[in-house]
Amino acid sequence: MPTITVLRDDITRVEADAVVNAANSRMRGGGGVDGAIHRAGGPAILEDCIRRFPDGLATGDAGWTTGGDLPARWVIHTVGPNYAAGQRDRRLLVSCYQRSLAVADELGVRTVAFPLISAGIYGWPLDDAVAVAVDTVAAADTVVEAAVFVAFGSDIHDLLSERVSRI
Repeated sequence: MPTITVLRDDITRVEADAVVNAANSRMRGGGGVDGAIHRAGGPAILEDCIRRFPDGLATGDAGWTTGGDLPARWVIHTVGPNYAAGQRDRRLLVSCYQRSLAVADELGVRTVAFPLISAGIYGWPLDDAVAVAVDTVAAADTVVEAAVFVAFGSDIHDLLSERVSRI
């Protein structure tokens, strides 16, 4: 199990081997975390997405690109389920964290920063999104040594911190 911490910050500024991007299935950038990562990382991330994922990526899956201009060497993109659009299979959300860690292992990543996947515009209920995130990462058999959940706002930071304190 990796050491798990919670940070209130902008994920694009976090010093880690890899940051996880809550991407959309087209893999061409978007809003929220996805847009912030693409803007801060520069055009190299989009170019790598187009090259590596010409047909996009399935919900629950993950893949990597360069980190571009980010402090992180890699971006691990994962496509969370869109609860607001009826994608409510919890196993897909669990898979996002599992697949992200599997990709991190393939890359030899020791530190990874996660956003709270699917909890923004995709509308996954916050309490369950937090439970899935923390419990899945805590139960992972991974070479990742440190996982940090990065929350932009204090409400999500507090929910994540409370959950992490119980593991």
